Amino acid sequence: MKRYAIIVAGGSGTRMGSAIPKQYLEIGGMPILMHTLSVFNFLDTEIDLILVIPESDFTFWENLCSQFDFKVPHKLVKGGNSRFQSVKNGLDSIGDIKGTVAIHDGVRPFVNPKVIEESFLKAEEFGSAIAVVDLKDSIRKLTEDGKSFFQDRQYFRLVQTPQTFLLDKIKKAYEVPELKHFTDDATVFEHQGWQVFLIPGNPGNLKITSPEDLEYASFLIQKKNK
Repeated sequence: MKRYAIIVAGGSGTRMGSAIPKQYLEIGGMPILMHTLSVFNFLDTEIDLILVIPESDFTFWENLCSQFDFKVPHKLVKGGNSRFQSVKNGLDSIGDIKGTVAIHDGVRPFVNPKVIEESFLKAEEFGSAIAVVDLKDSIRKLTEDGKSFFQDRQYFRLVQTPQTFLLDKIKKAYEVPELKHFTDDATVFEHQGWQVFLIPGNPGNLKITSPEDLEYASFLIQKKNK
């Protein structure tokens, strides 16, 4: 079955406090996005990679690819005004070919290739595969009147990406108008009344959104290179 991967990277870098959007910042000698694309390409060079970024960044990205001699094949697609719209644009660029598609945050460069492979296999079998990890800390639920209540963490999971789906099903799911509770692709899929299938993610699959994350990511890259 044909495999696709949509890498979504529309961040502005506001939380990072950087003039350059976080996805273009360097760790380990090249921009974060290049590390992310490389993981998918390393797993399977036959995966069609689709990079969704703001159209205004196209020339900047192409210059970065030239500067860093980045050769991983990928197609550029313009992002939308929200993550929902960006993913929809990525899906629309694929056409009606049957297959599976992994949707992944561009600023998660430490995803384990084994998780990506498992997500494709389980999506082929169950229609979807959502990477999740267990909670380590205790959690409490806050109420509007300022109170809080204990929650049993064994019944909760932290959701990561990739979130992988049969292409025809997720394309159908994205035909609906965007709703406020669509926080990720799994919620869009569930809106159709379909149950999502969970798979174990990898705890080190860091989403880089803050200066502290960037510092830790640089440490991880150095450790990996050693």
